[in-house]
Amino acid sequence: MADRRPPSAAVLLLHGGRETGLGPPPPGPLNLPALRMRPFARAVVRVTRAEPVEVAVREVRYGHRGWNGSREDALHDAVRALDDVRRTHGDVPVVLVGHSMGARAALRAAGHPSVRGVVGLAPWCPPGDPVTQLADRDVVLLHSTRDRVTSPQGSQSLATRARRAGARSCLVTIRDSDHAMLRRAGAWHGLTTELVRGLLGLAALPAAVDAALRLPLGAPATDGTVDYDRLRTERATPLPDDGDGT
Repeated sequence: MADRRPPSAAVLLLHGGRETGLGPPPPGPLNLPALRMRPFARAVVRVTRAEPVEVAVREVRYGHRGWNGSREDALHDAVRALDDVRRTHGDVPVVLVGHSMGARAALRAAGHPSVRGVVGLAPWCPPGDPVTQLADRDVVLLHSTRDRVTSPQGSQSLATRARRAGARSCLVTIRDSDHAMLRRAGAWHGLTTELVRGLLGLAALPAAVDAALRLPLGAPATDGTVDYDRLRTERATPLPDDGDGT
């Protein structure tokens, strides 16, 4: 068997959690938020395996189930994971892929020098969260228009504030899905893997996303919002719609 090449890039996946919860996440299959990210991990591993560079794919481990207010536990876990990647693999570019609380942690940790971009899945975006750390980063948020757990309007607001702070940011809305990303799962998995490749510079980003990321700082929120179904139908090779995408 040929020796594996040292990674030239990395992807860190951050699962969801709770607003509060000091206990550790439940083990194995009882940790449903972690299970939701496994198809994303498999999909990213599969698409990056064919790339000319080695991409390390890791899942961030949490010490606590919740964000826990000013403790910001998931944020500190994300930063520790980024520091470990830097220690282990050197100064390689990292894309963070987070869901819900994990997306909040990814956005907050994006100021780390290793981070090139963030893909936030149904992110938890409280109105007062800072955005200055997102300057010079690529930020793409995906949100179901029917999400009843976290707010798609909050995602749109954060993407707009981030752009004004110097980020290249946009929101992609996915109709008729849910917070757990079970309905239209293939759309979530397929678009996420394409975004990861694009943000790492391994492939072109979808044209509509690329155009949104290039908007001027003062562009209105609607200009930075892309409808997934329109994005899908405008492509010569359509993105997936339904199925598990794995």
